[in-house]
Amino acid sequence: MGSLSKDERAEVIQAWYMDDSDEDQRLPHHKNPKEYVSFEKLDELGVLSWKLDADNYETDPELKKIRESRGYSYMDFCEVCPEKLPNYEEKIKNFFEEHLHTDEEIRYCVEGSGYFDVRDRNEAWIRVWVKKGAMIVLPAGIYHRFTLDSNNYIKAMRLFVGDPIWTPFNRPHDDLPARKQYVETFVHKEDAGQAVDAAA
Repeated sequence: MGSLSKDERAEVIQAWYMDDSDEDQRLPHHKNPKEYVSFEKLDELGVLSWKLDADNYETDPELKKIRESRGYSYMDFCEVCPEKLPNYEEKIKNFFEEHLHTDEEIRYCVEGSGYFDVRDRNEAWIRVWVKKGAMIVLPAGIYHRFTLDSNNYIKAMRLFVGDPIWTPFNRPHDDLPARKQYVETFVHKEDAGQAVDAAA
């Protein structure tokens, strides 16, 4: 896997392949030996990320630029921790159920930390650890899940194009247009490239 050391995002985002253990979901779940995942690999899956200035999110020109260029007109905040989230245990269980959305999921971690798990092209789980200053975009149609880490706290800015729709579609939902589009754009993209090369 590629090295994460030269990219400033590595200060607030790390990704690795997960083990198969069913221990506490809030543990890192590294394989042995550890197998890190590069930002390039995440890009290939449609997972975008930035390192931003979380202490100045209200006035950050970089965030403003991203919101304008991607059309993120809606914004609110969500705090996930036992003290702040009603029905915490049930919500955490729901977040960790594998699901997809028909729109992008955009989260900007302004405090705390947590894990977004995404499926790679071969159905293996990649754990993406976001910390304060990390902004992540999961494309519509990608199967994923979320959990807190052992710190049990994240405050995230939620962004959306237009009116927010947070509906999760628990797996399997392969018949949804958003899933079909994701598979065509990201999962089969590599296969299509190889077929073109073979035909040339």
